Amino acid sequence: MEDEKGLYSISNLRSMEIIEINTGAKLGFIKDLKVDCDESKVISIILPSGKMSWFGKSDDIEIPWENIKKIGIDVVLVETNDFGIKD
Repeated sequence: MEDEKGLYSISNLRSMEIIEINTGAKLGFIKDLKVDCDESKVISIILPSGKMSWFGKSDDIEIPWENIKKIGIDVVLVETNDFGIKD
């Protein structure tokens, strides 16, 4: 629910698909958010990698908030070249 310009609920963000802006690759949907409670701001978004590592743990993908370039109606555009996510 977008009440004011630039404000989104967590459930709204989680329903938006994450797209890499340079390649158009679909990265999935937000699994979690990392929040700095002292500063009251989002630090990064967490995406499931889809890959399982040893011992059954998944290697999640963490995208810093500053790499989010645009939040649209149903997608979030991110730039991932800066920290090595491969399509």
